Amino acid sequence: MTLGLILFFFYYIKNLENKNFKNELIILIIIFILLFISILIKKNHDDFPYYHFAYTYNLTQDSADFGIGKFNHGFRTPSSIFYINSLFFLPLADYYLFNFTQLYILGFANIILLKRIFINRLFNEKLKKEINIINYISLIALIFVNIFFYRISEHGTDRSAQILIIILFILLIDFFQKKLIDKSDINYFYILFGLIISLKAFYFLYVIFLLPLFLFVLNKRNLINTIKFLFVNKYFFYFIIITLFVILSYFMNTGCLLYPLSFTCFETLDWSISKNQVYKMSNWYELWSKSGANPNFRVQNPEIYIKGFNWVENWFKFYFFNKVSDFIFGILLMILVIYIFFIKFKNKLIMKKLDRYTKISYILLIIIFFEWFYNHPALRYGGYCVVALLIFIPFSSYLNKLKIDFQQFNKIALILVVISTIVFEYRNFDRVKNEMEIYGYRPFLDVFYEINDSYFDLQKIIENNTNSKGVFGKSIF
Repeated sequence: MTLGLILFFFYYIKNLENKNFKNELIILIIIFILLFISILIKKNHDDFPYYHFAYTYNLTQDSADFGIGKFNHGFRTPSSIFYINSLFFLPLADYYLFNFTQLYILGFANIILLKRIFINRLFNEKLKKEINIINYISLIALIFVNIFFYRISEHGTDRSAQILIIILFILLIDFFQKKLIDKSDINYFYILFGLIISLKAFYFLYVIFLLPLFLFVLNKRNLINTIKFLFVNKYFFYFIIITLFVILSYFMNTGCLLYPLSFTCFETLDWSISKNQVYKMSNWYELWSKSGANPNFRVQNPEIYIKGFNWVENWFKFYFFNKVSDFIFGILLMILVIYIFFIKFKNKLIMKKLDRYTKISYILLIIIFFEWFYNHPALRYGGYCVVALLIFIPFSSYLNKLKIDFQQFNKIALILVVISTIVFEYRNFDRVKNEMEIYGYRPFLDVFYEINDSYFDLQKIIENNTNSKGVFGKSIF
């Protein structure tokens, strides 16, 4: 952290005369001031006491352990968010900053989206003042993220990853809008994608979006140059390194290259989880996501239940209504409000079509939606971003046909951003107020979230096994 502050100071001095840098710095400060209320938390994510805290805290005590997946099911699915949060184990703050990574992701997501909404006015006045689909989809995404994901305590590893997936898709569409392409554009893609799969490894499925990217570059270059442009650069190498570290984390924790895929597991290792147990856990995850089980209920014949579409009726009854239906209704209500602000331009449509590469990406998104629905139809397992993007893209395409000038768009966008900010602040204020009433939370006197002795039980078990002659939980440092 000290090194980061020093580097920031020198970077600030170096760019002191840069107006664009000053604007970005001001926006950054304002955003994180507005986000402050979201970090006032008494009750954390339901998985926080189960394994989020224990995993993160263990990283502050041992550099690397083998076989810790034996102690807790949650330890079998590592996430980079735990590793980053462990960096905030600081003097005075202790372990009460273990939610800061989620805050940073939300904050910088806002900055990235704002730059694509108001890029001409706030960040680069030399760019051509022209509105396109990126301005609209970025505006919709910013409103969505701040209204629907306002509770930092609920982000866990799932919502943060899905916020980044939405941004990844926007960057992809933005890439297709450019007539001239350079490596800086593709670099952002690899960095962001690497971060996403490090948060949740099953999002590696989104690698299929390299297909429209490949076709787009191939349309402008020959095959050899396309391969060189996309895959012969240091950022693709960094992406590969991140992927290998993700696999290594799974391997150290479980003996599997990608848990819970049983065919990637090595049962002969001392710390390995048996393939039979991995298979059962894989079925359990699927059973839970298909509404076949919860803490108080479990269907009979679960293996038959999860096959084919046997689960659909139950899923609609117990999950679609009212979880998914409320989510979709909320998105449609948000879309309606945005449409009302642009409705006066509805009679001034101009012919604009989605480019072929965005259409290909949208088709791939539909394929991902069906994969999500068939295998793990829970919103937390990728449903939020997939459903949202399937609605945002056609709506953004429609708005992009409106005959609206730069100044008119900026005025409407500014009003909508302010409204979404007010909603974000109000919902968090109401949340804090409720936590004060229910849990006796004192945000001005005791700002820390609740921690009790049970949070350290797993750490004691790991330490006992590390100090013994056993293999499980044994540190390599």
